[in-house]
Amino acid sequence: MSRSTHNSSAAWCQQKDRLWLLIWISGLTVLGMWDAVFLNQPSFALLRTAFLNSTVAGVLVVGFSVVMGWSVGVSSYFLETRRPALYFPFTFLLNVVRSIPQIVGILVGYIVLTILIEQEVLRSQFSQLVWMAFVISMFVFLELVDLIRERIAHYNKLDFFQAMLCCGIKEGRIINREILWKNSRAHLLHKMISIFGITIFLQCSIDFIVSVGLSTDVSLSNFPVTLGGLLAKLDSKQDILAIGSSLSSMSNMQSLFFEHLQGVSIAFVIVFSLLCIYKISSGLVKRYHL
Repeated sequence: MSRSTHNSSAAWCQQKDRLWLLIWISGLTVLGMWDAVFLNQPSFALLRTAFLNSTVAGVLVVGFSVVMGWSVGVSSYFLETRRPALYFPFTFLLNVVRSIPQIVGILVGYIVLTILIEQEVLRSQFSQLVWMAFVISMFVFLELVDLIRERIAHYNKLDFFQAMLCCGIKEGRIINREILWKNSRAHLLHKMISIFGITIFLQCSIDFIVSVGLSTDVSLSNFPVTLGGLLAKLDSKQDILAIGSSLSSMSNMQSLFFEHLQGVSIAFVIVFSLLCIYKISSGLVKRYHL
């Protein structure tokens, strides 16, 4: 093996975030090829739609969280330094949101979504996905707020902050451009990836919970198809139960990948995606020493 090849392999091992991104894409590609051959087309189409919807929802949550987290984090800094009388009620409202368990808050958002569907306010599935993403982001964006406040406090102690103020540079430009954009992008990217993984986990959990107890006018089929919602379907539940029975009888193991492929594929996508997202996030921490 040449030295250049060895150095290239070592570089990939050091950049574990890129390595696990490649593993994630490769694993999903192999699964997609297997399902395209052995899974019936209606189920395969549902699986593709569920994965796409869950991914879109995760991206929307990240986008909403960045906008809200950045604006609230910077605003709270200026309120603390310039309007302390407004800072305390503002912080109190944030702490009220922080005190609500994420699962409970998102469930309330789904109840509102159910009402909006019943009243035919939200008709398209994309608008429903946007609502889901907005509700989830309301209970996860505070992690970005805490990160932004921590980065501002860290750089506020350094000499360059005061030096740039003395040079006549506006404080808002220093915070938004010099601190957050130029010197904190790796931290923000790490947090965004973590929020994406949290979104997948919360959405799958909530969709499974709301698979029972919905109103007679709104069923799970009225909601956009997601990985959690598809896993809650009867066929998928039976496929998951088949995994347990195959452990007691190894002869049934082979049938999992042919007769019970829908539920096994969904479970694999969820678990494998969460594992890869965690590894990508951890790889970023090690690469940038966050």
